[in-house]
Amino acid sequence: MLAFQVLARVNRQWRRLALGALLTASFALAGCSSQIADLTPADAQPRPREAGTYLPVHDVPPARDEAGAISPEQRAKIEAELMAARDRQATAAKDAK
Repeated sequence: MLAFQVLARVNRQWRRLALGALLTASFALAGCSSQIADLTPADAQPRPREAGTYLPVHDVPPARDEAGAISPEQRAKIEAELMAARDRQATAAKDAK
């Protein structure tokens, strides 16, 4: 009978300890759930409630200056060099396999 009373007392102490730990953890987690994004400093200006204006989607940038463009001859030369480099790499890849 004495062993049962000791076990009941120890069991009660563990329950109290577990309940205290659970309560402490719940308070700690509840403290972390505050909305930090809604907190503003005291000197901050209030946010406007109405939505802002629409973005200027019809504003077109000014026309480009074509003086700096590549001439058709230079463009053809560059494209030919790029195609030759692509072909060299393709043959090198086939040889490597």
